Amino acid sequence: MTRPLRSPEIVVGLDLGSTKVTVVVGEVDADGITILGAGNVPCRGLRKGVVTNIDWTVRAIREAVDAAQNCAGVEIDTVYAGIAGSHVRNIASHGMCAVAGREVTPQDVERVLEGARAVPVDADRMILHVLPREYLVDTQDGIRDPIGMSGVRLQARVNLITAATSCVQNVVRCVERTGLDVADVVLSPLASADAVLSEDEKEIGVAVIDIGGGTTELLVYGDGGIAHSSVIPVGGNNITSDLAAGLRTPAGEAERLKRNYGCALNRMIDEDEQVEVPGVGGHAPRTVPRRFLSDIIEPRCEEIFHEVRRRMEETGLVEGVCAGAVLTGGANLMEGMVEAAEEVLGMPVRMGFPQGLSGLTQLVQGPQYASAVGLLRFAARQLAEAEARMEAMEESCEVEAPSTGAFGSGLIGWLRGAF
Repeated sequence: MTRPLRSPEIVVGLDLGSTKVTVVVGEVDADGITILGAGNVPCRGLRKGVVTNIDWTVRAIREAVDAAQNCAGVEIDTVYAGIAGSHVRNIASHGMCAVAGREVTPQDVERVLEGARAVPVDADRMILHVLPREYLVDTQDGIRDPIGMSGVRLQARVNLITAATSCVQNVVRCVERTGLDVADVVLSPLASADAVLSEDEKEIGVAVIDIGGGTTELLVYGDGGIAHSSVIPVGGNNITSDLAAGLRTPAGEAERLKRNYGCALNRMIDEDEQVEVPGVGGHAPRTVPRRFLSDIIEPRCEEIFHEVRRRMEETGLVEGVCAGAVLTGGANLMEGMVEAAEEVLGMPVRMGFPQGLSGLTQLVQGPQYASAVGLLRFAARQLAEAEARMEAMEESCEVEAPSTGAFGSGLIGWLRGAF
């Protein structure tokens, strides 16, 4: 467990989706994360998580950052960027190293993880994350945290999350063209899971289904770690396209109808409900039963959840998902998504809302904000770990440094004494 920061820090999460750009600003201190502001604007510069138009993407990032700055009253210069898309892959790997001093230290863990990531990767791909599933000390397996244990050999079973290098570089380039620095790039569904899951759910097994505009990302947790990760190239935009074709209406109107009147289960709609559908090409609007929209939406939602179920069955993880599934992503705002998922998956399903926040929480209350809030949590851990490493270095210098009399002890005093 990472220690809280001693002094408050401002962190910013930037979630680049296929239909929107979300920026959330938070302050991290010993009490947790306080939401200071947020910005959310539409974006047409990405498709299935991949940048297709740099100018449009840069414009959307700039507008979202400006909105978040005005709301929070702070200036943003560094962000943690989320990335997703069909180019993301998962690779199982294994690392092993000898324990230097008969007791596992943080340095031993770093060495075994470095060994696990030393696998052949295509020249056009890069490793985003090394996610430990379990550690083994000598012959004992199932270890979550090996630090402090006695042994002579340390092993790690990990999942490597890889992404197309060009896709990551294009995201970084878009952010930098707005005058911002990218502190780190994080897998968006991993951030979403961090924002909405409890430790108990991760321990007994849970599936996170992040349905965005262009893709659906699946993460399956078991024994506290990620057991499976995959991307399905179908999302909310496919539902919008189905509605535009079936109702013969512009795509923008189809998106509005989906958000305001869409339902993933036909039987949840009263027979007498009517919806006005705008025409296209000069045709007059017409009124159709709301159930007609659901007849178009329901098969596509079933397709997504059937594919999720199939991938979980292929990996043999269905029986291990005891806590059920959690839905995140903007496409899940439609009525009936939880009920449709429960029918197809055959397990309990709930909507994922960001947890454990304070401040202006009403700005980020929704499954569409899970990824951006998760990026804040990732940033908080990175800062706390960096602070812990700095403290360890200072303590090491104080122990090893010679006495310097009036100049005192510690790193600064040692430097003064030495020179």
